[in-house]
Amino acid sequence: MTTTIKAVRNGLLAACALLAAAAVPVQAAPHGAIPDDWLYVTVTSGDDTRSGTPRGTLLRCDPPRGHAQAVPACEELRTADGDVGRIPPKDGYCPMIYAPVTVSARGEWGGRPVTYKKTFSNSCVMAAQTGGVFALAD
Repeated sequence: MTTTIKAVRNGLLAACALLAAAAVPVQAAPHGAIPDDWLYVTVTSGDDTRSGTPRGTLLRCDPPRGHAQAVPACEELRTADGDVGRIPPKDGYCPMIYAPVTVSARGEWGGRPVTYKKTFSNSCVMAAQTGGVFALAD
């Protein structure tokens, strides 16, 4: 009987060791393993998102895809470190016609959450200040 007790005890110890090994928490992926930078961008006619039907798309930038102007939009965002409000405005003239558009972007850039929302007086002003980020296909 002593041999049986030892065998059972050794089996229980081995099972406990396996359970303890399985209970080790999984570590998060290192910061450099973030798959890509992305933003879900929307454009809504009007000065309030409730006044129109938003058009939106997912802009992914590693590699650029999912958006009509993905390549220039991603380049502009890289220059601004993912901050839409820091995209350098384009030179040019826009008509002084009030036809407001509201844009929003939310996502992740460089491992940081990104949110942006702004209403522009018209789509020309929007494009001049945000580049290709909100240039959605019609």
